[in-house]
Amino acid sequence: MEYKEILEEARKHTAPHCMACPVCNGKACGNNVPGPGSKAPGNAAARNYDKWQEIFVNMDTLCQNVGDPDISFELFGRRFSAPLFVAPLGAVDMHYGPKYHDQSYNAEMMKAAVDCGILAFTGDGVNAQIMKDAVADSAALGGLSIPTIKPWDRETVFGKLDDVIAHNIFAAAMDVDAAGLPFLKKLGGNAGSKTVAEMREIIEHAGRPFIVKGIMTVAGAKKAVEAGAAGIIVSNHGGRVQGGVPATAEVLGEIADAVKGQTVILVDGGIRSGVDIFRALALGADAVLVGRPFATMLYGAGEEGFKVLYNKLTSELKGTMDMCGAATLKDITRDKIRF
Repeated sequence: MEYKEILEEARKHTAPHCMACPVCNGKACGNNVPGPGSKAPGNAAARNYDKWQEIFVNMDTLCQNVGDPDISFELFGRRFSAPLFVAPLGAVDMHYGPKYHDQSYNAEMMKAAVDCGILAFTGDGVNAQIMKDAVADSAALGGLSIPTIKPWDRETVFGKLDDVIAHNIFAAAMDVDAAGLPFLKKLGGNAGSKTVAEMREIIEHAGRPFIVKGIMTVAGAKKAVEAGAAGIIVSNHGGRVQGGVPATAEVLGEIADAVKGQTVILVDGGIRSGVDIFRALALGADAVLVGRPFATMLYGAGEEGFKVLYNKLTSELKGTMDMCGAATLKDITRDKIRF
């Protein structure tokens, strides 16, 4: 199936929740964006997309022929086919449609990612079985996933990590910005925001590379490094837990300037093309996450849809590298973009 055909098929399953727009830019749905949308004023998802478009790439073809650029990427000692991973999503039956529930969505998404040589982050929720099933399904794929735990209370977090450890999963993560979600706030206790000491204890208990998702400031990045995070994800959750936030593209450069080389830097939010991936790497990211577009492709054509989007993004990245004189990912430097 072609890309447009997959979008048309996806709309049959996701409308009216998601209209499977040609470009998922948050403009048609505002604060009704699936997942569950941008908090008032409802423009954060659109701003994420728009700010990538304000960054331009510098073409340079007076150079040695790039040929077929090498886009392979090493993360925590394992090489992947591209600096591209799938962002975690949850409650997909409610936000996208009943074709999938979280367990079946995670299982198919993880397999499709591994088959393409990358991996998927998986989500967490009130139903503890969601993560249990994701971890078990990941184990059957060699543990190649990154379960992303909500900032629950200490006992709950440690229990989930024990399951990750028992199944020898590749790495783990926590989306700390989920501290603003209403169901977490209602729990009280130490569910929600984490101190550096609490995060360090969590990371030490994990016993494997641990990524902190939801970093939007230099100060936050430095605290994650202090806690021992092997990686951070510059992410504002599409503005779903806090309105009035900057776009990830607006803060990525300064965060990279502050902690590059001390931790792996990933970025999530509004990345919709291979050109966007190039822009993110030039700003200082080591790799990117893409979420909603992969969900749309899965709803439209399952694993075939996933592969179509993967091929589209990676071919666009390679094409941009070729036109900008970058033979490898290391060649994608700040001087290759302009604002």
